Amino acid sequence: MSTLLAAIIIPKILLIAFRCNLYDAVDERKIHKGVVPRLGGISFLPSLGVSVCLCIGINMRFFPAHISSILDAEGVQLLFLASALLMIYLLGIADDLMGVRYRAKFLFQTIGGILIVLSGLWAKDLYGFLWITEVAPWVGWILTVFLVIYVLNAINLIDGIDGLASGLSLMAFIWYAYIFYIAGDYISMLIAGATLGTLIPFFYYNVFGKASTHTKIFMGDTGSLTIGLILVFLTLRVANLSSAPEWGNCDYNLFILAIAPIIIPCFDVVRVFLHRIRQRRNPFLPDKSHIHHKLLALGFAQSKALIVILLWDAILIVLNFWLSLYIEATWIVLADVVIWTVLNLYLTASIRRRERKLGQTLYQ
Repeated sequence: MSTLLAAIIIPKILLIAFRCNLYDAVDERKIHKGVVPRLGGISFLPSLGVSVCLCIGINMRFFPAHISSILDAEGVQLLFLASALLMIYLLGIADDLMGVRYRAKFLFQTIGGILIVLSGLWAKDLYGFLWITEVAPWVGWILTVFLVIYVLNAINLIDGIDGLASGLSLMAFIWYAYIFYIAGDYISMLIAGATLGTLIPFFYYNVFGKASTHTKIFMGDTGSLTIGLILVFLTLRVANLSSAPEWGNCDYNLFILAIAPIIIPCFDVVRVFLHRIRQRRNPFLPDKSHIHHKLLALGFAQSKALIVILLWDAILIVLNFWLSLYIEATWIVLADVVIWTVLNLYLTASIRRRERKLGQTLYQ
């Protein structure tokens, strides 16, 4: 249902964008050529909201015994999520149409994090990460607000080449939907599945559409912020499961299961911020220092860079999933950091060798 709705809405957004001259500005930092609307994210919340609400409504009308107990337990969190989503969605639209300063963005993202905490969903247990299990409520509240801001900006900043933010998010929603299915959390599975369906038409238009035929579109801040908030909500829902999903009676770590699909965008934003500070740049201003920029500097086409990063993400998800059976969460995250650092150092060294061979600067 959400796929169908998004497939209907996106062409209308393209039509309106070209009639009203609403394009993404082309500058030296941008990779794309030609005029491309950046309003694809406007389709996300309507497609998601209508499909989820209609699905819940059908169950309440025809199968009340199955859904009433679930809504009694989950209704408060869903209402707070809807409020936070609508606020972040409107923030994204304002940013895509007029531009919003990063201080204002942080303010609204903080409010969004507070709304998630007020819903009763917050980081209550780190499951051994940094050898910490249960945390005090006030610590969990602060961690949750920070996590909301962190993930929202990570998804926003990773959106640099066609299909990257949506591709990573698609893989994350597949992962979360499967976990919630195994755990029997069908409301969370519904949200993950509906968001997954919403992203499929966008991914097609973003990756396979062409600027020359007016069929390419970007998600913009509306899309990245909306998707980021849903991702962090589902991350917290995984971490708050009463017990780990059972795969052959194996004991998996919920902290690792929760963060596995968002490792690449979260690690990349930290590396980029440190890189900008080391280069004495404003860490909040955009540049071309992300992981995909490194691959492009090595001569990768956008499509190949996308495939490499998505494969990398899939490997990290499976690796973390497997390691959580045998190793504590702290050592798994440390291993992820080491792998990430080594790979980035290798890419940087390869870029420098290519620069010396070509006699020009490819990456700064």
